[in-house]
Amino acid sequence: MSQPNPPQDSAGAEPRLAPRPLDRPPVDPAEAGAFGRPHGVDGAFDKLYTPGTRNGDKIVAAPPAPESLAEAFGRPPGAEDVRLQRPAGDNGRQPGGDPEPPLWSRMTDPWRDPGSAAVLSRPALDPDDEDDEDADRPRSAQLSLPELLFGRRVKPVALGLLGVVCLLIGAVGGLIGWWLGGAGDSLTGSATISEAEAGKERAPGSIADIAQRVAPAVISIEVKSGQSGSVGSGVMIDPQGYAITNNHVISLATSDPQAKITAVFTDGTRTEARVVGTDPKTDLAVIKVAVSNPTVLQIGDPAGLEPGDSVIAVGSPLGLENTVTSGIVSALHRPVTAAGENGEPPVTYDAIQTDAPINRGNSGGALVDSTGALVGINSSIRTDGGADGSGGSIGIGFAIPADDAIKIARTLISSGQVKHADIGVNAASVAAETSEGAQVLNVADGGPAARAGIAEGDVITKLGDRLVRNAAELTVAVRQHEIGETVPVQLVRQGRTLMVDVTLGSD
Repeated sequence: MSQPNPPQDSAGAEPRLAPRPLDRPPVDPAEAGAFGRPHGVDGAFDKLYTPGTRNGDKIVAAPPAPESLAEAFGRPPGAEDVRLQRPAGDNGRQPGGDPEPPLWSRMTDPWRDPGSAAVLSRPALDPDDEDDEDADRPRSAQLSLPELLFGRRVKPVALGLLGVVCLLIGAVGGLIGWWLGGAGDSLTGSATISEAEAGKERAPGSIADIAQRVAPAVISIEVKSGQSGSVGSGVMIDPQGYAITNNHVISLATSDPQAKITAVFTDGTRTEARVVGTDPKTDLAVIKVAVSNPTVLQIGDPAGLEPGDSVIAVGSPLGLENTVTSGIVSALHRPVTAAGENGEPPVTYDAIQTDAPINRGNSGGALVDSTGALVGINSSIRTDGGADGSGGSIGIGFAIPADDAIKIARTLISSGQVKHADIGVNAASVAAETSEGAQVLNVADGGPAARAGIAEGDVITKLGDRLVRNAAELTVAVRQHEIGETVPVQLVRQGRTLMVDVTLGSD
């Protein structure tokens, strides 16, 4: 089937397609209202407005200026010149009249010359003129002190009485302060605590500062009987004159009634002393020095010490009075034993070990902490020489803790003797594969150990809360408790561990 011929134009050219009809999408009425032309406007500009066609084709003039502004800034009445500036050379001359005075003149008022330079000149007002004006002014009367303070409302007599009352109040307050400053606390009454004002080169808390405060409370003790004698140290602990020292320092005086005890203070004062009481088992003694209101040493807390803490030893080693040495706490709770004096029982105490140099003569002296408080009574040393310490210090010294020493001293002051807790056994140190402690050698008949069932051969390894590793530690552990107190005791018998309760007796 044949195709129809396409249409051709009038010139016989190739046929053309007809233009595609315009596709106009529908317009949203909301968008047309916001972005469309105003009503009656067809073109791109508002052809409806022309100048002078608004408000009835009449140009509206600005409102008249207020009367005050018109009078201040308007032209003078009758002026017809509309120019803002007068013609040059006119100088404000009015027709047929005199010229106006100039606004400024270089001769009369140079300050108003806008072209003048800044120069130094006289002040605007003459100082001489000011003085003259002040001299002419009448001067008022000056106020007195009562008028200034009280406005003439206080009589002079009342003011004088007020001054007298103030002086009386100040005097009474000064007397009360002086009385309170002289009072103090001590074991038996008022005391003067050792204090010294530090020098410029001595920082507070330095060894020199502590030594100055402690030294007045540490005495040198001399005991003489004929050609025999001994030297040691002591510490004033009570304002009534009581001093604490070692028993072996004054043992000659206890055995020889003819022996004489002399206390020597740091200022050279020498005075007599007598024995109040002794405790040979802990190597402690108390003497009474014939002195009134001495400087006493503050008591510290040995329980707060730790190995490595700084300590200072003050005493009279080898008779050298007021000697100060320093070191640290090497160990705590070190059981120490020593032979008794003149056949007395052996000495045993729970010691503070220190490397502060201590020698013969330091015995009974003070061991103080970094605050200057008493923490121990120096008692013995370990040497490479003989048992009497003749070899000198090798850096291992022992001190009786201050709390134990003060407790015993108070008992000696009140009763003259002291009793200790006792378990009723003799023991020896032992170390074996199965046990380490204090082996019971014999048991006192009817004693605390016998009543608790402890037998010979038993090895005591613990008493109360303290481990027992040798015989000295057993003695120390027992004396930490009170007489009549019941304590648990752990022991080893034939390889078996037993626990018994022991009610401690008295020695």
